[in-house]
Amino acid sequence: MDPKTKKEIPRQGGNSPHALMDPPRGIPDPYGWMRDEKREDPEVLNFLETENAYGQALTKHLEPLRTDLYDEMLSSIKETDFSCPVGRGEYWYYSRTFKGKSYTTYCRAPRVSRDVEFDASKWDGTAECPVLEGEEVYLDVNKLAEGKKYCSVGVAAVSRNHEYLAYTLDETGGETCTLQVLNLATGETLDHDPKLECDGSVSWNDSHDSVFYIQMDEAHRPYRVYRRKVVGRTDDEPEDELLYEEPDELYWVSISKTFDGKFLLARSSSKETAEVHYLDLRDPASKLECISPRRKKVLYRASHRNGSWMISTNVGGTPNMKLMTCRVGESDDAWQMVEDKNGDAIFSGGLDRSLEGVTVFDGSRAVITGREGGMPRVFIADFGDDGADGSAVVAGGVERLEFDETAYDVGLGGNREPESDSVVVAYDSLVTPTSSIRVKLSDTSLKARRVLKTKEVPGYDRDLYACERTTVKSRDGMTDIPVSLVYAKDAIKEGEVAPCHLYGYGSYGACIEASFSVTRFPLLKRGVVYVIAHVRGGSEMGRQWYEEPNGAKYLCKMNTFNDFVDVARYLIDDRKLTVPAKLSCEGRSAGGLLIGASINQAPDLFRAAVLGVPFVDVACTMVDATIPLTVVEWEEWGNPNEEEFFEYMMSYSPMNNVREGGVYPACLLTGGLHDPRVQYWEPAKFAAELRHKQSEKSGPVVLKIDMAAGHFSASDRYKYVRELAFDYAFLLDQLGLAGEK
Repeated sequence: MDPKTKKEIPRQGGNSPHALMDPPRGIPDPYGWMRDEKREDPEVLNFLETENAYGQALTKHLEPLRTDLYDEMLSSIKETDFSCPVGRGEYWYYSRTFKGKSYTTYCRAPRVSRDVEFDASKWDGTAECPVLEGEEVYLDVNKLAEGKKYCSVGVAAVSRNHEYLAYTLDETGGETCTLQVLNLATGETLDHDPKLECDGSVSWNDSHDSVFYIQMDEAHRPYRVYRRKVVGRTDDEPEDELLYEEPDELYWVSISKTFDGKFLLARSSSKETAEVHYLDLRDPASKLECISPRRKKVLYRASHRNGSWMISTNVGGTPNMKLMTCRVGESDDAWQMVEDKNGDAIFSGGLDRSLEGVTVFDGSRAVITGREGGMPRVFIADFGDDGADGSAVVAGGVERLEFDETAYDVGLGGNREPESDSVVVAYDSLVTPTSSIRVKLSDTSLKARRVLKTKEVPGYDRDLYACERTTVKSRDGMTDIPVSLVYAKDAIKEGEVAPCHLYGYGSYGACIEASFSVTRFPLLKRGVVYVIAHVRGGSEMGRQWYEEPNGAKYLCKMNTFNDFVDVARYLIDDRKLTVPAKLSCEGRSAGGLLIGASINQAPDLFRAAVLGVPFVDVACTMVDATIPLTVVEWEEWGNPNEEEFFEYMMSYSPMNNVREGGVYPACLLTGGLHDPRVQYWEPAKFAAELRHKQSEKSGPVVLKIDMAAGHFSASDRYKYVRELAFDYAFLLDQLGLAGEK
């Protein structure tokens, strides 16, 4: 229904005066008139504003609950806080937040000695007292945000000599940034061209006078790498030097530095193929050189160690990445496996253990992140005394870091010094707040570790909560789907059902970890069991969890939705933990596709659904190469110009499979007007289609579009919490818990 007139929203075909084109391949597109590429059509903007007003009116009775939820979430957040300082040369670098201020402040302070370890207990984090003596604010995003509805810093990069700052700024949420360079001693702006737009990446050269950045094409695809002189730049400076251009629309370009700072890496990759070029930052005359030319369906990344590349790759068709090495400048014919002293590959690319990243410390040890047994892992590879020659043999073996809990999230924390004899890891779990832990590379035992800083959570009592990890059999009986649960200990009572909230994602090989979140507390305190379904399409069990033939990509995508529905049925039928009237679900972006497809498949299983910036108009979007970032997605969902992929896509695309007369759960759909990843019209069209086809017995459909944000919601941290309070109030109301506290 039209929220303004209470009449049905116009359903018009491709020949509508508002439509941009005939529907591609004859796909029904009755709401094509909602699409406005420029976000300027008064009729469309008025429609979205009216939808927002309708949603507010429909949920007006929840305003007191939203206030309570907001206050509860805020009470669990230490508003004045600081990140764990990271040592880099003569400074500690960290960020701060202050009570009442919406944005981050970037700070640094003199470091007395590299031998002095940071200890959070020795410094006060209140607003009145600096965290570290001699603190210097080098970027206050609160000042940048004045007068703006949206303000997000992409990268804030300080030059290696600590004298200059280059940062990128997005002021719309559209993920298009401007670049600015400051002299940190004087505060003077050295370079700022408002017409220069980039993707948000920026990296310094070794002589501290130039930066590297990436320009995007009309489809919002990062495709050109430039070098720009920023220190000592004059009006007659030559144009920025183009170092690399990727013409193929399937490929996305990114830049990074090796951990030792010696090379710039420009990586051009599709979802299935990669090519990496390197630039020697120590040689001003050097040119980009290719490590290995692209080979179809061969992915690789590189890190540097003592004149050699450490290469993670699936070359040879292995299901997971293997670890290989070669000397810098050698061809891929010289790649050899990294082995232990017994001649066994430490990461073979097999099914048992997956490899994600390699970071080299002090030349002789590598810290490796990956997965094993469905959990994120950190491994220490010791190359021993022979490490300096770039040897491929791990003489000292490989050790996996162990932790007390059985389910957790762990990865690298803040590390800036490759010569360090220790690594900082970030650790948390569903019931354990995040800690920064220093681990000595020569002694990884629990007793030798030091917790540098633990995220303080006001009022949190860990003893009141429990978590567990289980598995659910897929409908074919062939796959165990990992499931994580967290809940208040008094929420589950034998013989009684509990309200449950089921969350999932399941695309791009991205993992949803068993991590800590203070914003879950309002749900947990009201007796809701929060459940994460680690469905196929992620890489929780390794890349085989994502890739064909047993993962959830291309013509296997239905596995993602089937797994999610199977977990819901398990909670209801097998575990008897809940019932459909007490079960809600949620997913964002491609996770919104998961929710849309799941409620089409089994609308009777759920009472409520939240679809955040949901990719729900799959077929119509994928056939239209003019929509930003569409072509690069063809290696995820399939190229719809091929009949097999088109028909399969049409079989699950949520917009094209809404059940006529179906009884659907209450649905909240959110979007961002400036979102370049999932265009705002996708949730708008899906909301209209649900209202048009579903039974009158269905729950309400609320569409909420943030007119001043993009894909990642509000940049203002307080506004972000208010948006979340809106979502949770909607869920709790539908679950019959609006009056609970």
